[in-house]
Amino acid sequence: MLRFINHFNTKTLDPFTLEKGYEAVRFEAHSGEVGYYDLPRQSQTLVAEVEALRPSIDKKYNTIAVIGIGGSSLGIKAIERLLRPGTPNAKKIVYLENSDPISVNQMISQIDRPRTLFIVISKSGSTVETLSIFKRVIVAFDLVVQNSDQIMAITDEGSVLARFADENGLCRFTIPANVGGRFSVLSAVGVVPLTLAGFDTMSVLKGAQSFLERFWKREEDHLLQKAAYYVTHAERYPMNVLFAYSDTFEEFGKWMVQIWGESLGKRNRRGERVGLTPIALIGSVDQHSFLQLIVQGPLNKTVTFMHIAESEESLMIPDLSLHYLEKSDFVNGHSFNELINAQCMATMKSVIESDVSVDEIEWKKIDEYSVGEMVLYYELLTSVSGALLEINTYDQPGVELGKQILEGYFKK
Repeated sequence: MLRFINHFNTKTLDPFTLEKGYEAVRFEAHSGEVGYYDLPRQSQTLVAEVEALRPSIDKKYNTIAVIGIGGSSLGIKAIERLLRPGTPNAKKIVYLENSDPISVNQMISQIDRPRTLFIVISKSGSTVETLSIFKRVIVAFDLVVQNSDQIMAITDEGSVLARFADENGLCRFTIPANVGGRFSVLSAVGVVPLTLAGFDTMSVLKGAQSFLERFWKREEDHLLQKAAYYVTHAERYPMNVLFAYSDTFEEFGKWMVQIWGESLGKRNRRGERVGLTPIALIGSVDQHSFLQLIVQGPLNKTVTFMHIAESEESLMIPDLSLHYLEKSDFVNGHSFNELINAQCMATMKSVIESDVSVDEIEWKKIDEYSVGEMVLYYELLTSVSGALLEINTYDQPGVELGKQILEGYFKK
């Protein structure tokens, strides 16, 4: 379970703004134009389908190689990183993402070809980084593509990758046409590799569905308040910092940066540039790098503190006093979980006292159900914020321009 607390002043928020945000996303969901709202329920059927494939996959493969970038990899990595400590026997997942030759060579050299299932993921089916790495993998491992049970594809129906997969008799899964790439982690994009790896994706989906149902019942209005506060104060506070107190949140922070940045940095209906800049930090590490800027730098940021109330690890700080190092003895005999939570609370208090607007997300513990809730929370928060900013939350014209320029370089 998750607990959400807005420490900023919600009394000044215009109730009309909250209603505007709520009605906008409700219209999106009911219109069918935006499909991620249906995934928590819709993908439960997909889990059963993928589970049926597991016995044959388990016999042959102990590693899954995900070939994809952006929305085709970040969400998978986020969920895997959060659930891996509680699912230690899940298959290894490796990610071939960036077209950096050093990384591509390094990852390929670490792959045990006979024991690895390759899953190529691209919503458009034509992502240049993904297809280039896929070609490199085929050549590096001398893969026979025709009728291969070692290669799967996840893409839009009718895409060039879908046509390639069908022509070669490959197992293929479809991303709903009305689901954008960065909102696709609860579709086949995340469900297929995570289920095949051995993670309990059904519970993730049920957690997401539960949060969505509570939101429609107006039981999670803190989300509307947060979006309304961010948007109405966007000129004063154009940046939001996610300060997450566990290394397991690192990949989640990267996913949040994508969904927040790519969705909300746009021109609005009046042609004005708008957006909310996301910054992902890890506590307590970044207390020693970025905190000074938050506390005494420009008051142009809001901060979300995220922490875990109960850790699965009960690692203790030894009751050991070392000569000259006695200053740290006040934490002796306490757990590391107590220490990192105390650091989070002390830091949050110092930030609040510095007149920075703060909200808090507490995980009782990390489990599949809570992970699903958190994915839906940030997807909904993005959609409500986008609606209030009066933009198209789901396109990315700035990214498309860069792709066109890239293609031009190689066609000269």
